[in-house]
Amino acid sequence: MRIIDVHSHLGDDCVFDESFTAADLLAKHDRCGISLSIVQPGTCFDLDAVRAQHDAIAALCAAHPGRFAGMANPNPHLPEAAYRTEVTRCVRDLGFVGIKLHPFGHAAPPGGRDQRKVFETARELGVPVMVHTGAGIPFANPSNLLAVCEAFPDVRIVMAHCGMMITSGEAWTVLQRCPNTWVDVSWTPGFQIERMAAAFGASRLLLASDHAENADTELAKIRSCRLPESDIEQILGGAAEALYRLPTPDA
Repeated sequence: MRIIDVHSHLGDDCVFDESFTAADLLAKHDRCGISLSIVQPGTCFDLDAVRAQHDAIAALCAAHPGRFAGMANPNPHLPEAAYRTEVTRCVRDLGFVGIKLHPFGHAAPPGGRDQRKVFETARELGVPVMVHTGAGIPFANPSNLLAVCEAFPDVRIVMAHCGMMITSGEAWTVLQRCPNTWVDVSWTPGFQIERMAAAFGASRLLLASDHAENADTELAKIRSCRLPESDIEQILGGAAEALYRLPTPDA
């Protein structure tokens, strides 16, 4: 069984004053036995900055084959042609497996006019969209995704952080109403993971660390849940492998 972390970062984040390093990611892998991390940039606004971070992620993937995959995160308020061109480059040329939308970091609630191109581009390229939820009310409320999920039923949508506890009830409602949704369970308590796995199936729950130093806690939390071993295996990697259509090591 591969352990797959669907939410990691590399680069400088100009909104949250973070700097995510390759050394931290590699140490997390070695310390926690993580097989593969899906890596996205820190939040930045202009095209040149995000291109540089996308290129750094691609270089990390090339330097460590099979251990990392990329996720694009351009500012959705970029001009449409620039946004679509960069995301298409990331997916088709660099091999990235998803797109990120940060409603709080980019001041971009999911149902907004500019944000529509995020889901349209994901549909065209056949990759999932991860949407930050939780901190950043009201832009980051999971309920903002209801209309989007219904408008794009063929796009796979991941609610990052599962509403971060404070809006986890809304994440529950979205999972219930929209079969094209999943949650990454970073910053989510174990009792909620148990209840969601029972209600919706463990195949819709995904391991995520967000910060490399948080990986130990997230792994311990999932392993301590009172769930069948088959459910634990889904959350730790099986669900991500299927959702992101990741090649198996032998493929």
